[in-house]
Amino acid sequence: MNSPRPSTPPGARSRQNNLVHTLSLRYLLIVPILLAIATAIVLFQHSDTNIYMLYSQCHARSRIPWLSHIPLLGTPSCFLVSFFGEAAASLRSSAILSVIFSFLAGLLTVSTVEAARICNAPSILIAYPTGLWLIFDLIGGAFVWELIIIPAFFHRSREIITSRRQDLPTSDIPPADPTFGETMRHLTKTSETIAIPFAVALGFVAPSILMLAHTSPVTVLLWLFFPLWTALFRQSARKLTTLSLVRLNGSWQESLHLESSTLGLVRVYLLPIFCSVASHIFLLWSLSQSDDRKEMTRSTLKFITIDAFFVGLTVLYWILVEAGWRVAAVMVLTSVILGPGAGICLGWIYREAMLNLTGAAGSGVTVVAVGADPRRRGSGSEAGEETPLLR
Repeated sequence: MNSPRPSTPPGARSRQNNLVHTLSLRYLLIVPILLAIATAIVLFQHSDTNIYMLYSQCHARSRIPWLSHIPLLGTPSCFLVSFFGEAAASLRSSAILSVIFSFLAGLLTVSTVEAARICNAPSILIAYPTGLWLIFDLIGGAFVWELIIIPAFFHRSREIITSRRQDLPTSDIPPADPTFGETMRHLTKTSETIAIPFAVALGFVAPSILMLAHTSPVTVLLWLFFPLWTALFRQSARKLTTLSLVRLNGSWQESLHLESSTLGLVRVYLLPIFCSVASHIFLLWSLSQSDDRKEMTRSTLKFITIDAFFVGLTVLYWILVEAGWRVAAVMVLTSVILGPGAGICLGWIYREAMLNLTGAAGSGVTVVAVGADPRRRGSGSEAGEETPLLR
């Protein structure tokens, strides 16, 4: 006989009724697919002969000879480098790109944080994002977020929800279980709070500043491979912390609920928020200057701006589905005031605060599995379908 269902804690029902809990995966993916179709239509409508001419010049080997003459990869490589080089060829366009890059810095930070969480370890697409970021940067653009990355997160969320709706074995669940464990939303190691900002700073922010400050084929080519640099610097930082900091304090090897650590939050999110505010100020200042963009710069920058806009819409939908309209509103409001990079970071922090229903400063997220609670089996109290998944 089933035990009586416990009452839902105040505020939990609204979180439980988020779209990710109430809709199946096929319905959740309708909006990303529509956004991908809209992206293709808008990009096609705003295409012009300048883009085709740029590719034609690379195909004719008249641009960047040392790159365009490489067999097979020369023409597309030359086109990509020329495309972003032309987009950053003026003061106004550099200011606009700085805002877009700050948004990408925030998104890269969030993506890397999610990759480091215990709960996302079973998902290869989430836990190892370097390949998808490379495809996003070199080929796919917004389509990668609309058709691969966001569906991967929705699929993982639905996997967790489906598992919790099934009865669990009677044995106790390990705390680090990626689906039911109490530390499932923790970072795998505390040292990630150093490795992630270090990787984003040297792997993405530094190449971005270099490219905007001195636009050349070499700096653009260096920037294009920022996902590789970010991954390499993150791995290096984790090894360095293991060799040095762990010897001083073993807690660096322990898991950490990031949102329960103020110092950890500052270390991880301070850089993208600062870059966002700085780029926001830079853009506002550039608007008081004369517009120095040439025709080719306008054409290429328009493509990048449209692509970034649809990535932003996709991320906004992601937050709306998983955390509700309040978190989405916070992200939009802070993006307007402090820039989109700060918006995604502060919105993500608020998202985790909304998911952590206990609000415990040191314990982080406590998971309640639908069907059984390993911590209460001895008392005869079991969770039911009305019990919140996170509390």
